[in-house]
Amino acid sequence: MIVDTLSQLVRAALHGAASDGVLRLDDVPGIDFERPKRKDHGDFATNIALVVARGTGKPRDVAQALIERLPASDVVDAVEVAGPGFMNFRLSAAWLHDVVRRAAQHSSDFGRHSVGVGTKVNLEFVSANPTGPLNVVSGRHAAVGDAMARLLEAVGYGVTREFYVNDAGRQVEIFARSVEFHYLKRHGVDVAWPEDGYRGDYVAELAETIARESGDRFVDMSDDERLQALAAVALDKELSGIRSTLERFGTHFDVWFSERQLHANNSIKQAVETLEAKDLIEQREGAKWFRSSEFGDDKDRVVVRSNGTPTYTASDVAYILDKVARGFDQLIYLWGADHHGTVPRLMAAAEALGIGRERVKVLLVQIVSLSSGAETLKGSKRAGVYVLLDDLIAEVGVDAARYTFLTRSIDAPLDFDIALAKEQAPENPVFYVQYAHARISSILRRADEQGIGVDAASAPLGLLTHPSEDDLMRKLVTYEEVVLEAAEALAPQRITRFVEELASTFSAFYRDCQVLTEDAELSHARAVLCVATRRVIADGLALLGVSSPERM
Repeated sequence: MIVDTLSQLVRAALHGAASDGVLRLDDVPGIDFERPKRKDHGDFATNIALVVARGTGKPRDVAQALIERLPASDVVDAVEVAGPGFMNFRLSAAWLHDVVRRAAQHSSDFGRHSVGVGTKVNLEFVSANPTGPLNVVSGRHAAVGDAMARLLEAVGYGVTREFYVNDAGRQVEIFARSVEFHYLKRHGVDVAWPEDGYRGDYVAELAETIARESGDRFVDMSDDERLQALAAVALDKELSGIRSTLERFGTHFDVWFSERQLHANNSIKQAVETLEAKDLIEQREGAKWFRSSEFGDDKDRVVVRSNGTPTYTASDVAYILDKVARGFDQLIYLWGADHHGTVPRLMAAAEALGIGRERVKVLLVQIVSLSSGAETLKGSKRAGVYVLLDDLIAEVGVDAARYTFLTRSIDAPLDFDIALAKEQAPENPVFYVQYAHARISSILRRADEQGIGVDAASAPLGLLTHPSEDDLMRKLVTYEEVVLEAAEALAPQRITRFVEELASTFSAFYRDCQVLTEDAELSHARAVLCVATRRVIADGLALLGVSSPERM
């Protein structure tokens, strides 16, 4: 990777300056590079001279001394001192050409890294209660979690995508009682509406389906038997619907982990016993409390109520122990913003259990609002005011939905503009990027018809001297850095930003440089640059789970 190469050159210059007595250097500090915002400042810049010259008052002199001691390299065309002591590097044409060739070859590993090889990651996301169809907020979770998994895999991590099925607890009981109400009403039995019951047509429709398929066989059961039986059927149907929606959305899971499993195999009981063995549980008024405040939580947490039933905290402890037992090195949780209060207790459990906070990362995804004209729609399963992910997919399509969900950091609320997502115009980012890919595909089809070669190895890339050609090549260079940075930061929005910028840079190239000309060699070179650009756009979109159409 180019930054590693530049770091090696600077490191050698630092040692040379120290050997010559120009610089006192006890330890070589970390060498950081950034991409300058201004084109005339080169391709990469480092502040290393400012770092090592602290106290001397002469960072520009140090920067010049380092430049004079940089080893010869065919990667760098020029280096200059800028500002108070920055070193600005401009890459050589030979390096740019090498990048274009690698990017154009499908057999190359361009945009891939190996930093995560050997590390197993469990990425748990969506994990919506199976008490109704998925809404648009879950859609954002699905798009973000899947894109994060793709990015982690792109840099070498082994990723297991996991959906935690919340099929136990109070919300499931309330949902089952809501279905029971409609089911019994269908059979002429009057019962009271459950407190905090789930409203909405989907609950009544689900009960109607169960009544149609199962008849009255649940009516004469005891209350407990009927509730358990209806809960099992209703949860199974809702979970089946969730699976279908996610598959339609292009989000696949390796593991569907049932919370009931933790109850059935005594994992929760064993988790509490593990805490007891560490002397971290104490009895208070008949309940068992985890002394989580000793590990950074804002207060201690009940794990077993006075009536003997375990709490969600106990389930969380059992679940994290199960993940570690399955051999995962890193645990990533993608939760809704309303779960912020749960984070301290999970991290406290990780530390108390000896798992280590550094192995656990909890990311909170902010809400989604949909714009429909001047009205903002909000959803609630229980109130029955509900914006389905299926409906959004039907309205704007999978690609537009996924891409839009990935345009902003999860730390910020997302305003999803349905009208914009449906536009076939440059103002719509996903259309703009996909159209660039389709346009390049059209150019390459015409190149093939005209017998213009696209072999990267033999392309005379030295003919690419126009400023717009240079800009496009230099933009391609940054892709490998962007992929690594996006993966390490778990920030797929950096990929959407990159592909939009790349599409814009290609548009300028297309405007300024005719690809297919009477000059066969120049046409060959420009066609290969098109191949490289198309492949990078397609790869970036693939990391987002978005398609790359060849015709639009």
